[in-house]
Amino acid sequence: MDSSTVIIIEDGDGVNKSQKKKKPYVCYCQPFVSVLMGKLSNNGHGMRKVIHSIKVGVALVLVSLLYLLDPFYDRVGENAMWAIMTVVVTFEFFTGATLSKGLNRGIGTVLGGGLGCLGAAFAQAVGGVGKGIVVGIAVFVFGAGATYTRQMPKIKKKYDYGAMVFILTFNMILVSGLRADQVLELARTRLSTILMGFAVCIFISLLVFPVWASDELHDSLVSRFELLARSLEGFSKEYFETANQKEQKASANFSSDCKSILHSKTRDETLVNFARWEPWHGKFGFSYPWGKYLKIGEDLRDLATIIISLKSCLRPSTQLSEIFRESIKEPCQTVIASLAWTVREFEESIQKMRKCQFEETIVPKLKSIRIELSVVTNPSTFKVNLENANGLGLVSFIYSLMEMVEKMEELAKEVEELGELGGFHKNNPCVIPS
Repeated sequence: MDSSTVIIIEDGDGVNKSQKKKKPYVCYCQPFVSVLMGKLSNNGHGMRKVIHSIKVGVALVLVSLLYLLDPFYDRVGENAMWAIMTVVVTFEFFTGATLSKGLNRGIGTVLGGGLGCLGAAFAQAVGGVGKGIVVGIAVFVFGAGATYTRQMPKIKKKYDYGAMVFILTFNMILVSGLRADQVLELARTRLSTILMGFAVCIFISLLVFPVWASDELHDSLVSRFELLARSLEGFSKEYFETANQKEQKASANFSSDCKSILHSKTRDETLVNFARWEPWHGKFGFSYPWGKYLKIGEDLRDLATIIISLKSCLRPSTQLSEIFRESIKEPCQTVIASLAWTVREFEESIQKMRKCQFEETIVPKLKSIRIELSVVTNPSTFKVNLENANGLGLVSFIYSLMEMVEKMEELAKEVEELGELGGFHKNNPCVIPS
């Protein structure tokens, strides 16, 4: 036998290639998994999205059993697809949205199906050429009428989806009824499968990690108070910094928080609409005054607009001289700090759902703010000609602060009314800072 020599080739690290082990496939996925888990652990909203996706998947599996199991399929047949369609179009992220779309779909299906059956039965009774004429007239009248109704503001806000489902169901039942011998059986089977899909959606949405639009709206409104207070403090810090301090560090952009507040209107209206559909849960009962949240949100946007307008006081053309700015620094900073305290007191009142003694605490505080502002504009203090830049800048600054105080008074009334209507509990009176 010929002897053979085996030569072992080593790589640059001195390790035999034959001794190397292949890295498991999971190693290549590990960075992606780590990033994903990090985002989920640091972001509660991201975790809720994952849970919602799982809930939708479970719902689809459950309604698919109508196809997969022969006993169910023998009863509903191809109409089982309507249950799957109901889950797909009805299951929303918020529980209130699911209830809203589900009930709208149910009402629209019942009304559309009932009227469609009556129309089909009447058309078949007429018979002949008149059957097609009756169907055409019915389709036009109900289709045009429902479409016009959808454009009404109140209907569009709450029942637009139900009106659309009504048009769809009415036309499908009426037209298909011309060719079907058992139109009532067809309507009954479709309605039953839709109700099955709706029941699965409601069961999972309400009982499995529900996501309440009311909680989202409440937390969102509370967080905006903190953004507003931070913006006030950010402006005060930037306005009264000396030139050397501004050179040493970049000033914070206090207006960015205000801009996020300004973009909250559409989201508020959507969440309020969903919250009104939700049942009694947690700290929110029936007939909770969600409309007050919209009014308070509007007041917060007005305050944010005023704070953004204060940015004009930072322009070189309206900026006060350093000496004059130091002379009014203490009273103005006191005013702004008091306004920020008032905003945070509103935040705490709504967050903890407790009544604050507004007449005994907030109103005196706002009066003291007016007194501080009067000190700044006092002739003995306000020694500057209105024609120069110092005077114009100060007038603009003081006017904005006064406007903010008036808006705070309106906001105080809205928060107080929310406490009365929402049944806020009584607690220790607010402590006014010295």
